[in-house]
Amino acid sequence: MSVQPLTPTPNSPRQKPTRAPSPARVTVGASAPGGASPSRRRRRVRENLVAYAFLAAGVLCFAVFSWYPIVRGWLLGFQQVTFAQPAEWVGWDNFRRLFEDPLFVTAWRNTGYFTLLALVFGFAAPFLTAVVLNELRHGRAYLRMTVYLPVMLPPIVTMLLWRWFYDPGPGLFNSALELVHLPPQQWLESENLAMISLVLVSTWANMGTTTLIYLAALGGIPGELYEAAEIDGASIRQRLWHVTLPQMRFILMITLLLQVIGTMQVFIEPYVLTGGGPDDATVTVLLLLYRYAFVYNDFGMASAMSTVLFVVLGTFAAGYLRLTRTKG
Repeated sequence: MSVQPLTPTPNSPRQKPTRAPSPARVTVGASAPGGASPSRRRRRVRENLVAYAFLAAGVLCFAVFSWYPIVRGWLLGFQQVTFAQPAEWVGWDNFRRLFEDPLFVTAWRNTGYFTLLALVFGFAAPFLTAVVLNELRHGRAYLRMTVYLPVMLPPIVTMLLWRWFYDPGPGLFNSALELVHLPPQQWLESENLAMISLVLVSTWANMGTTTLIYLAALGGIPGELYEAAEIDGASIRQRLWHVTLPQMRFILMITLLLQVIGTMQVFIEPYVLTGGGPDDATVTVLLLLYRYAFVYNDFGMASAMSTVLFVVLGTFAAGYLRLTRTKG
């Protein structure tokens, strides 16, 4: 009896082994044909709830610390409030008394004058400083820090420092005038010089931030534009007018709007340096508002003043943005 070998002979054809069909794979958590799986829906709902919770916290903070004071301030403008007695609704009486106050017109005139001077000095000085710093090749970082240093000082320290500068006796400015044989000036005691002196303080203290914004905008202008202008023979003034200003148009418009809004709310300079004098020459809107609230103890008048300021600035901002959008 012969036994057949289990291994195929060299001359016999090799047969390919047949693979058994694999069972269908089952994916855990796979979505059903009709939509997402229940676990995925629960995870999506949980993520949305967390997002809405963070959003609700931000909205709540704005409502409590921003929107509620605004609405409360509007309501106080129609009430007689001293916080010593219950508030009494008086309607438009606070606004009528406000418009009849002679200091109301004086405060708005002084604030407008301050804003105009601040635009002349405070709008041009940061831009020219940024252009000069952008052209430097050495020491640029040090000069940037030097320009921004006044912004880091506390405002009250800045005011006290400039009060010494303006001192009519041994002050820095009068000492400098004495060296060149010029008569000393009453910087803060003169009706003609007091407002200009306040503008110089405000410009020096706040120009650092605007200068850095302009430097960032100048760094974003393509260098090819300046190279093409130089090839065409454009001078420095022509490159500034035809290249720099058009490229920075949007930044200049925004900073102009912010500066007008900021200078219309000037308070600490006249409060610390002049107190509104001499002869109410430096009384501004916010300084008069402060007097109504904390000197005359008439919070209804102060709220009415803040409402008028809000309406004026809001109207100006809306008109300015509409005008610039139309021109653009």
